[in-house]
Amino acid sequence: MGRFPNIAASKAKTGAAKAKIYSSYAKEIYQVAKNGGTDPNGNLDLRRLIEKAKKDQVTSDIINRAIDKAKGNSGEDYQTILYEGFGPGASTLIIKTMTDNVNRTVAEVRAAFNKVHKSLGVTNSVSYNYDNLTIVSFKCEKEEEIFNALLDNGIDVIDFENEEGMLTISVNPKEQHKLKDTIESIIPNVVYEYDETGWYAKDKVNLPNEELEEFQKLINLLNEVEDVTNIYHNVNLD
Repeated sequence: MGRFPNIAASKAKTGAAKAKIYSSYAKEIYQVAKNGGTDPNGNLDLRRLIEKAKKDQVTSDIINRAIDKAKGNSGEDYQTILYEGFGPGASTLIIKTMTDNVNRTVAEVRAAFNKVHKSLGVTNSVSYNYDNLTIVSFKCEKEEEIFNALLDNGIDVIDFENEEGMLTISVNPKEQHKLKDTIESIIPNVVYEYDETGWYAKDKVNLPNEELEEFQKLINLLNEVEDVTNIYHNVNLD
């Protein structure tokens, strides 16, 4: 699992970063509720998203306001757009955004790259070197039982690894609900230490100090873009 992000370091803890996380969840909860219904019992995507938001310490007030907004038939409409780019040295990035104004978002993302004299790429110029996966990690003492249940339910397991009692499983994003249903049938109150659907580099690269500093500057600039919800890259930061 060396190419996957460090679980403990996956979420920033500063006040500004928390505000960004809350804003991203509010947008996503609103859109998922608007598209699939505002009742979590009838909208599995919404239910899972709320569970994940609570795990990231998003308050009930933020969650409820986003759902209430969806009930009000707001004219706002957000869409998820991925941008691919080339950073310093051999670094590449996939930037996930959620926006109601594509022109604004692409201009702000492009400006971040321009400030470090790098550029965005066209679709598939970077993503062919990444895998789109759902990855969950949790403490587990029932590794064999879960593995057999996944096979019995016809889930195509891409990676399955237990390291010091922490079980990490990756699957195709289309199977994320089946994966969780299977796990939770065996461990009803499971706590996911890591729970992400994203883009993971097939191979990581090491950057020399000067390029690494430029890369970190680019990451900081992208994180300042309000519509950016996640950044995936191929740089080894361990």
